[in-house]
Amino acid sequence: MTRALPRAHFNSSRLTRFLTENAIIDAAPVADDVGQKLGDWLNFRQAIALHGVLNPELQPAAPQPAHLRRSGVMTAEALSRHVDKVRAQLEQSIAQGAPSGSGMTRIDMPPAELDEPIEPKTAFEPYRRFYAAHQRQMEASLQTLRSQVRGQLSKSTPSLQQLATLDAAFENILSEREALCLGKVAKLHEKRFAQALKKHIQQISSPQAEATAEGAEAPSATVVSPLPWLLPFRQAMRNALLAELDTRLQPVLGLVEAFNQYTPKEQ
Repeated sequence: MTRALPRAHFNSSRLTRFLTENAIIDAAPVADDVGQKLGDWLNFRQAIALHGVLNPELQPAAPQPAHLRRSGVMTAEALSRHVDKVRAQLEQSIAQGAPSGSGMTRIDMPPAELDEPIEPKTAFEPYRRFYAAHQRQMEASLQTLRSQVRGQLSKSTPSLQQLATLDAAFENILSEREALCLGKVAKLHEKRFAQALKKHIQQISSPQAEATAEGAEAPSATVVSPLPWLLPFRQAMRNALLAELDTRLQPVLGLVEAFNQYTPKEQ
């Protein structure tokens, strides 16, 4: 029995809900018509390319890549298991570090302390690198996975073959815009980090804090123990990455759902 994959909720992605609920962005207004919005995003050449995909009789079918022609046909259950495996590996990479044997590079969260003296202009940089590295890992892994799933659709019914072609066109057309939009998430975290750090510096610079420091022994180390706001901030970054993974997976899950529903079942 094939396990049902979670359905996509295109009107409110997990990433958008996370950013809104954590006051990182304002609540999104009611979305415009999807078709109209997509039309606004396409330039002239992209519109022509999409028109050709939607009207396949106007152009010859493009040959499959060699590696997809050589790959065998998977059952719906096997394809779902493969997608689940890649998803689980990426989730573990974000939460704990890449699992052994996955071939993924381990990306460690920066230490849970800030060196003294704190330099506000560069304090976020290790977290920016952490977030960007995970985004690159997700992008590379899911591009491969999406291509593999399309390869399976291309070996199935004519309608699924057309869906695979359409998905490839959309990935090519929208990948740049997707990267631009998701690239802004790290900047939102940086803004939140800077606000929390500024508040922390103001607190430790207050007359009350200075009086307390004068009555205490001078610290022997140059590292501050985990700050009250830093630990939840770090977890919020992981949660945002998990939400982003969910968003990036939506096209793959849609293809797998179509494959499950419309692949002829063996009698």
